[in-house]
Amino acid sequence: MHTKHESGTRTSTATPPHAEVPVWADASAATADRVEALVREMTPREKVAQLVGVWVGASAEGGEVAPHQHDMEEGVDLDALLPDGLGQLTRPFGTAPVDPALGALSLLRTQERIRSSNRFGIPAVAHEECLAGFAAWGATAYPVPVSWGATFDPDLVRRMADAIGRDMRSVGIHQGLAPVLDVVRDARWGRVEETVGEDPYLVGTITTAYVQGLERAGIVATLKHFAGYSASRAGRNHAPVSMGARERADVVLPPFEMAVREGGVRSVMAAYTDTDGVASHADPELLTRLLRDAWGFTGTVVADYFGVAFLKLLHGVAGTWAHSAALALEAGVDVELPTVKTFGEPLLTALEKGEVDEALVDRALRRVLAQKIELGLLDADWDPVPEVLRGRDLTDTEALRGTVDLDPEGNREIARALAEEAVVLLRNDGTLPLGPDVRKVAVVGPTAEDPMAVLGCYSFPAHVGTHHPELPHGIALPTLAESLRAELTGAEVSVARGCDIDTDDASGFDEAVALAMASDVVVVAVGDRAGLFGRGTSGEGCDAETLRLPGVQQDLVDALLATGTPVVVVVLSGRPYALGGATGSAAGIVQAFFAGEEGTPAIARVISGAVEPQGRLPLSVPASEHLQPTTYLAPPLGRQNGVSNLDPTAAFAFGHGLTYTSFAWSDVELDRPDVPTDGAATLAFTLRNDGPRTGTEVVQVYLHDPVATVVRPVQRLVGYGRVVLAAGEETRVHVRVPADVAAYTGRDGRRVVEPGELEVRLGASSADTRLTATVTLTGAERAVDHTRELHATVAFGEV
Repeated sequence: MHTKHESGTRTSTATPPHAEVPVWADASAATADRVEALVREMTPREKVAQLVGVWVGASAEGGEVAPHQHDMEEGVDLDALLPDGLGQLTRPFGTAPVDPALGALSLLRTQERIRSSNRFGIPAVAHEECLAGFAAWGATAYPVPVSWGATFDPDLVRRMADAIGRDMRSVGIHQGLAPVLDVVRDARWGRVEETVGEDPYLVGTITTAYVQGLERAGIVATLKHFAGYSASRAGRNHAPVSMGARERADVVLPPFEMAVREGGVRSVMAAYTDTDGVASHADPELLTRLLRDAWGFTGTVVADYFGVAFLKLLHGVAGTWAHSAALALEAGVDVELPTVKTFGEPLLTALEKGEVDEALVDRALRRVLAQKIELGLLDADWDPVPEVLRGRDLTDTEALRGTVDLDPEGNREIARALAEEAVVLLRNDGTLPLGPDVRKVAVVGPTAEDPMAVLGCYSFPAHVGTHHPELPHGIALPTLAESLRAELTGAEVSVARGCDIDTDDASGFDEAVALAMASDVVVVAVGDRAGLFGRGTSGEGCDAETLRLPGVQQDLVDALLATGTPVVVVVLSGRPYALGGATGSAAGIVQAFFAGEEGTPAIARVISGAVEPQGRLPLSVPASEHLQPTTYLAPPLGRQNGVSNLDPTAAFAFGHGLTYTSFAWSDVELDRPDVPTDGAATLAFTLRNDGPRTGTEVVQVYLHDPVATVVRPVQRLVGYGRVVLAAGEETRVHVRVPADVAAYTGRDGRRVVEPGELEVRLGASSADTRLTATVTLTGAERAVDHTRELHATVAFGEV
């Protein structure tokens, strides 16, 4: 039974033995009672202090953190701030390279200082980036999210997220700023590498699995960017978004809705962009009425870095910092990140003048305090010593150095499995896998000997390590050339660079061509360099004018194709690129989206045949470098037709991926042709591996609605399942398609299931339908809400 107190006790943080435990520190009390006790006791300054972060960097020597200086912020005086308390610590590990053990010690000492400095003994929530692994020096660099999408394997992504979360938790981190749920609408956008792909169902299922894994490990997951960031005009970072309400409801929002309903997520990050003139950080319809009132989200909404200040600086919807703070609070933003700015003195002054209602501050405060209580941070017996430091002598910092391994073999095994499942074989004329008769292999191209070619822009070595070239990467990053030498032990592997990633210098072509002509096969490695704000060809603020390979890489590929030597193109990139003549004439094309530290060994094993290709495209590979934006989610007039001379048909469609075997789909049976609008269709078919070796098939379930009230995509993914079959093995595949997954936003803004004919398409990709079944939905039109069924299920074996 919970003990209730009329008011909190104004005590210091150190509670003497046998003293009364303040209600907010009483773990047996109800969360709401603990929150209200604190809210009643706090001054406005103490309240506001819980709604801000401070960007810090851990001490390399194990001392307290130091405020991080950034061109978007003024200096922070911790001595002045901490007596009022502090909401969050921003990226103590992800700001500068630091030994993990000493970083944990630095964070511990800082938390002790924060806790002892404020009246209530409240520590800070420490957050970090974890987009493709814990963004800390020496931590495992997993494949980027678009590679997660290529696996079509939520279970493996959940395992990865759990491992990431356990590593973060072990050193004292509480919140991770991931995953990204943005649906790709224009592949020129620099942050494509951070997304899962172009289909909302795939994005939703993969990111929900990530959320489940991170939350299972005790880390607060953060959905971002809410909402519409990836739909910017011309694929430019932060650019305005022009989509209508229906596109937002049916394409952009479903992944977030799924993650809120099924993931147990505890935080959401607002998006930088505006949609139709309304900035997300100042949108109460989005952040409160939809997210909280309709979907039932109860966690915290955090600002994207500097997003509240951008209401004044970039959007022009606020005239002062206080106005920015007021707009964000009213919309539903609870925490300003990365550091104190508008929620600091500007907000306090506005509160004193009565220009901002203190009730808005209290609303955000209640959410922040409730989350800290959930994390155990306010419990009287909370132990700030992180797991990796328990039982250690914390006075001997040199003895601590090197004792924490954030890249153990268990992590690398998951990274290896993800990389292998994510490699997509786009084309193969029979050259792959390379057999023992291949004696001379030319490895050419700018990503062939680049260890960073497998890392995205939010990996620690790319995001932070590039600013510290004097230090090692902290993890092993074998190059593709090294991995091919290790794998192709019977062949002579020679290397020529050919060109750089993003320059116009073609002076290395002659050497590359000569090497190709003297070899049995050429592996040409092309792609991206991850970076930030123009310092790379992929990444945040690294948007592309076209989808032609950067620099003169396409010219290099064309020159190699002209030699007549079989050419295998390997693309190590953050986005898909049009590949020109290689699409139809290369011996093979292998796509690997920044596949992490185990990426190049995985690619080499696919090329050698030691591992079968398993990946499927999470977004289309264009045939033309110019035709953007385009995705497979197009209505008839968005596809090739007789009223435009431009053909947007992809070279390789969403869901495409070859194997080294073949599968036969047959004997489809539908349980009944008529299904009520509140029912479900059930069908089954036989899947057989009729090729020469074990292989993986990804069964994809698409819906086609021939006639609808509003214009709809020709088809869209509603379910999928992976299965591994040995040569000659077959299985019965059972598919259940609830009528709810046919719902869409009608003309009046309601989400409805309409009666009428539907076609269930079972395929190996969005362009490769193998079997179809026609179902007629009967009965009245039915309105549905966020409690509707979200999945068509795929099961294997006799049921």
